[in-house]
Amino acid sequence: MVAGMAGTSHSRRGFLWLAGAAAAAAGSPGALRAEPPNADAWDRSSPSTANATIFEEVWQTVRDRFYDPHLHGLDWPTIRERYGPDAAQAPTEDRLANVINQMLSELHASHTHYYTRNEPEYYQLAAIFAGALRRRGLERAFPGGRIAYPGIGILSRTGTGRNFVSGVIDATPAHRAGLRAGDEIIAADDAPFQPIGSFIGRNDKPVMLTLRRDGTTMRTAVTPIDLEPNKMFLEGMQASARVVRSNGRRIGYVHVWSYAGYAYQRALEHLIADGVRKDADVLVWDLRDGWGGAIPEYLDLFNTRTPTMQTIDRNGGREFENIKWRKPVAMLINGGTRSGKEILAYGFKKYRLGEVIGTRTEGAVLAATAFLIGNGLLLLAVRDVLIDGIRLEGVGVTPTIEVQPGPVSAEQSDAQLDKAIATLSES
Repeated sequence: MVAGMAGTSHSRRGFLWLAGAAAAAAGSPGALRAEPPNADAWDRSSPSTANATIFEEVWQTVRDRFYDPHLHGLDWPTIRERYGPDAAQAPTEDRLANVINQMLSELHASHTHYYTRNEPEYYQLAAIFAGALRRRGLERAFPGGRIAYPGIGILSRTGTGRNFVSGVIDATPAHRAGLRAGDEIIAADDAPFQPIGSFIGRNDKPVMLTLRRDGTTMRTAVTPIDLEPNKMFLEGMQASARVVRSNGRRIGYVHVWSYAGYAYQRALEHLIADGVRKDADVLVWDLRDGWGGAIPEYLDLFNTRTPTMQTIDRNGGREFENIKWRKPVAMLINGGTRSGKEILAYGFKKYRLGEVIGTRTEGAVLAATAFLIGNGLLLLAVRDVLIDGIRLEGVGVTPTIEVQPGPVSAEQSDAQLDKAIATLSES
């Protein structure tokens, strides 16, 4: 979850059930921008002093704001002594972030990580938490511009030095170029791939990616653009909406990439009431990957016991209120379903609104907020969360129908979505 949604009560101000606290900026194209850094740009005049200052501020922020005042039983001063020397000597921003994140990992808590300007998550979280960060140095990090970064519209995960695509946002350059979840990106223009660095200065110019897919190496050209995170996630959700036919039924589908702001729920309601899925017989609600930010009330979309209202003004303009989906629905989840999305999955399953298909969710359900520290962003868990008295942190939500994703292959295939379509077409 993420702390801090605009328009919420004072007790929730500054948070998001993440990952995502969102503020009214979600879906607003004109938010803030700064040029991503040169990967080599680093204050080498006195890195020890600069590093120590950043490390100390992170350490103190955790001490003063982490949701557990006992810091999970850690001796926090001893932790500082353990990691401080390595932080002071880190030669780059990325190496400093690695040391800080080793320290943060001692807490064994979700939504607790330090991101650098070389990571798309830095910009995505800055956009999600723009409301809270306006009081915490947003103008310093993004002076007078919009929050944007050069990229192609993928979600990725890194392990043992390898970069894998975990999601491809609809209507982005990566989607148009045919990238798929599970692809390994080996290189960009024959140089080691960097999520931000590979695209700096290359907007609207083709970049040749070397991919590994199902054991086969291939090359694909993709043209990066400036991506505004909230706009990308909102337009990606809208572009994902479609209807497919199976067994004589019209299967509606939509992928909610981020729930960090009411703009996403409102757009979903309009798609259901007056969009491409209004004539569908059933619905697949895809909550895999991306950011959280949802609140439990969003499940009211499937409450069949309250009416839908439509107003019509004197010029014929129509507006829907209290929109409901009253037909069969299935939810897709996986290990990238986190935070507020997990709360929706919990309620969807508990109250038997439909089948929950896929794999166990991440189990990352602490409420978080963000701090700009040095040239990075600290995402920090600041509140514990219980759902119906149950703690989902570290546990997650299991599906009612477990389906592994299967290997990425030359043929477009999504085993979890295929199962949802088969289940709904037979219901």
